Amino acid sequence: MTKQAGRSARDSVWLEGKARRGGRSGQPSGLDRERITAASVRLLDAEGLAKFSMRRLAAELNVTAMSLYWYVDTKDDLLELALDATYAELRLPDPENADEDWREQLRALASAYRAQLVRHPWLSPLAGRFLNIGPNSLAFSRVIQRVVRRAGLPAHGVTGAISAVFQFVYGFGTIEGHFLTRIADTGLSPDEYFEQAMSLVDEVPGTADVMRESKDLMAARGGDTVAEMLDRDFTFALDLLIAGLEAMVTRG
Repeated sequence: MTKQAGRSARDSVWLEGKARRGGRSGQPSGLDRERITAASVRLLDAEGLAKFSMRRLAAELNVTAMSLYWYVDTKDDLLELALDATYAELRLPDPENADEDWREQLRALASAYRAQLVRHPWLSPLAGRFLNIGPNSLAFSRVIQRVVRRAGLPAHGVTGAISAVFQFVYGFGTIEGHFLTRIADTGLSPDEYFEQAMSLVDEVPGTADVMRESKDLMAARGGDTVAEMLDRDFTFALDLLIAGLEAMVTRG
């Protein structure tokens, strides 16, 4: 079993005071946790999770790999810090603002989370690996909970409602992020890639038959670009989920 697979909850960077450590005495000058974390996010965005290493990060910062261990104990600690840093990018609504409809606040939160997952494709596997108890992640979760509670659901249904909406967003954003990453590797635009893929599919026996049955649905969806098609699917699916929450409230 690897160290990552065998990590316990107590190993989290956010527990046992590890997150508050600003560095040890005698640490190299010119570095701090904020700078290291920001560089980690940039490197993960540029090269992905598989290529990320302390040695590679040290080269990016022009320091030795051992210098980084003055600020974190393990690479996992640094990945947790980078993960939480991405949640700081999200603009959170005020759930106590009675002038804003909870439905629109929920749509805004879901859309922001989708964009976050697409912007940082490495985020989704880390979100399932770590506890997600950093301050930015907790702030996001707290606002979501308060917004959903405004819908009027019974207390026992709030966590299920949150799961329905945000596990959908997680799946949608993860697949979209991976799709766009694969396209980027081809050098094509998303629209060029989609057109090429659809042309190739038409030449494959069996697959072509299935796609022909779907073309009327794809045509009905509309959208001139891949981005528009994805947006329309996401918006409609999210509307279905919100309508489901409203129906559950009506049922009492």
